[in-house]
Amino acid sequence: MSTKSGSVHTENAPAAVGPYSQGFWAGEFFFSAGQVGLNPASGNLVGEDVESQADRAMDNLHSVLVAAGLSFENVVKTTIFLDDMADFVTVNEIYASRFTKPYPARSTVAVQTLPKGALVEIEVIAYCGT
Repeated sequence: MSTKSGSVHTENAPAAVGPYSQGFWAGEFFFSAGQVGLNPASGNLVGEDVESQADRAMDNLHSVLVAAGLSFENVVKTTIFLDDMADFVTVNEIYASRFTKPYPARSTVAVQTLPKGALVEIEVIAYCGT
C-alpha cells in the first residue's frame, strides 16, 4: 500500500493566511484547508455575492487537489460553511456542478463569520487508495 505524507502548496490557490497548509497528506488521505472565494493573485474576495465566491472557492479547491495529484473524483467528504443558510440552494447548485455521482458525503453548517468576510468556505477530504 502506497502512502504519502506532508503538505501541498500551489500558487494557483490563495496562500495560507495563517499557520496552516493549503493541504496535507496523511497516508492515503488528503485533507484540504478550507477555501474561500479569494483570488490567488490579489488575495481579495472575487465578489460580494455568494455565487462568485462559491465558484472561486471550488476553483481554489480544484487547484489544491491538482497540486496533490488528485481531482474531485477522489473526494470522499466535504464540509461547507455558510455565512447565511439562506444561500444553501445557490451554493448547492455550484457545488453539484463540480461533482458526479456517486457524490461524496457532505456536511453544511451555518457559522457566524468566515475569514476575510467571506460568505462561504469549503474543505474536502480525498482518498487516493483503491
